[in-house]
Amino acid sequence: MTTVTPASGAPVQQRLIRDGAVVADDWLPPAEQTPGEGERRILTLAQWQAAGSPAGAAVQLETDDDPAALLDALPGLALVAVHFEAFTDGRGFSLARRLREAGFTGELRARGSLLPDQAHYLRRCGFNALEFSDPDRLAQARERLAVFSTDYQGAADQPLPLFRRRA
Repeated sequence: MTTVTPASGAPVQQRLIRDGAVVADDWLPPAEQTPGEGERRILTLAQWQAAGSPAGAAVQLETDDDPAALLDALPGLALVAVHFEAFTDGRGFSLARRLREAGFTGELRARGSLLPDQAHYLRRCGFNALEFSDPDRLAQARERLAVFSTDYQGAADQPLPLFRRRA
């Protein structure tokens, strides 16, 4: 759905990594205007609250947003995106972990200023989708996701440490 117009002027489908695979994005990014009829648009937290906290919606949190407003509605949300304004801001990692620990099982997307080297750590904190502001980084990020075959410590993506997983 999301289109980006390159220098050639032809529209291009925005792509992201979801559950380890590069796929087309089926949500439009947040915008100032309210979504049109039938439009799958990610809402900002303020837009979602102003719309009456609809179920089935997609909500974007900024790293300084308090996710407490979402906690009761998590089972009904289709997607929660965390926007990273800068790759040096680690608060998004904490937001992801908090949302997973609160029981969110849907798509948890990191979007914005991300580095491919962060992909593995984003997944460990609970993100299962990565949307880079620079789509040329998708291949590098997929490579980084495959670097480690197992992890020793527990995290959001695998709560049990390795010694508890061994038979």
